[in-house]
Amino acid sequence: MAAGVYDTMRSEAQASVRLDADGTALVQSATSDMGPGTATSMSQVAADALGLTMRQVTFRLGDSLMPPAPVHAGSQTMASVGSAVQDGCDKLRRQAITLAVNDEGSPLYGVDAADIVVRGGRLYAKDEPTRGETYQRLLDRNDRTHLEVLGSYAGPSEPERFSLYAYAALFAEVAVDARLGLVRVRRMLGVYDAARIVNPRLADSQAIGAMTGGIGQALLEHTVTDHRDGRIVNANLADYLVPTHADMPDLKAIFIDGQDYEADPIGVKGLGEVVIVGVAPAIANAVFNATGRRIRELPITAEALL
Repeated sequence: MAAGVYDTMRSEAQASVRLDADGTALVQSATSDMGPGTATSMSQVAADALGLTMRQVTFRLGDSLMPPAPVHAGSQTMASVGSAVQDGCDKLRRQAITLAVNDEGSPLYGVDAADIVVRGGRLYAKDEPTRGETYQRLLDRNDRTHLEVLGSYAGPSEPERFSLYAYAALFAEVAVDARLGLVRVRRMLGVYDAARIVNPRLADSQAIGAMTGGIGQALLEHTVTDHRDGRIVNANLADYLVPTHADMPDLKAIFIDGQDYEADPIGVKGLGEVVIVGVAPAIANAVFNATGRRIRELPITAEALL
């Protein structure tokens, strides 16, 4: 086994939020998505805060003309951009509620704003669910084509008051051929504490992908440099080995329930890197337990074990 930690990075970010008269929302930020499902998870945060379904929310990204966001790296996108999205959607929801309680034509006229709930695109009194109206009716009656706000997140305070890390524990079982020195990973389990998990399916995919990449790091991937000119000799997928389906064992990820609102307003911690931090060390420790040989360079090759 091996343990892993990764710092919870956060940076300043902004997101624009617009609610149209048809009851749909458009959220935009100049972040990007290299594969972890940024658009999906941001849509979830927006839908939850606005009381809409996922189908009613569109999240657009990847354009520098949109509100600024940090680089898509360092496991900071969810905490940074997600917090800006939350802030913008909270502001817009409060704006709609204020419009309703001050509108004499609204069923919610005069109701305390704190007693209004928004679910399924409908604003209603908490203690009287039948008393309410949809976003569409509210905007229609007030001749509004849309409501729009800018959400922001200022990043961590300076200096920070708390040590904030995401944690991992990786467990690997390997088999080593005593004559050939070949290593095969038989099964692997990753247990992670990354605070609030916004989308469990995306998080599971991230962890399984990290275990796959970590197996490659531990046993297969190696660059060969020609020191005469600095070129990478094996810069192709014929000579640079990566894991295939045949190399993959039984992989499982478990996420500990929780949230950390000291880290950021939505209670999340970065997941991009912590899922891979302990993979190669866990495999190396398993190889040591199997053979008694401590290998301190990656990848762990048959030559190193014979």
